Amino acid sequence: MARIIYVEDDDIVGDVIKQCLAETGHTVGVIDHGTLACETIVFKKPDLILLDCSLPGMSGVDILRRVRAIPEIYLTPIMMLTAAADQASIDAAMEAGANAYLVKPVDLATLVDRVNTVLATTLYRSKVSERVSRVGEPPAIPTLADAKVQSA
Repeated sequence: MARIIYVEDDDIVGDVIKQCLAETGHTVGVIDHGTLACETIVFKKPDLILLDCSLPGMSGVDILRRVRAIPEIYLTPIMMLTAAADQASIDAAMEAGANAYLVKPVDLATLVDRVNTVLATTLYRSKVSERVSRVGEPPAIPTLADAKVQSA
């Protein structure tokens, strides 16, 4: 499935989330330091990034801003998974380009669902973008008349 980098400085939380997502087929690497996370993300180019807000070295929102500024990885989906539940933290992350924001403690089924939704949405968008770049125009949306022609 997906290669995920989770930036979390709490070993227990990191292990629980890693195991939960691994059980659903994802490969998860946990990094416990903000500065190291930036370097690793650029090198590994994961399919999804999960970020805590409070990290040693660099905050999750700062990592988010840096990733969004790097052309090779700026479209990588990023989810915040953090205990910061205040509106200012949520707004800062969403304005910096987060695709989703979940507050810990999180129900693991909800986490898996949100991860899969973000990944599916990203995959769909990339396929549409790829087709548009190949064909030069947006994909045609099938109509009822198209279905009738194909069945005749």
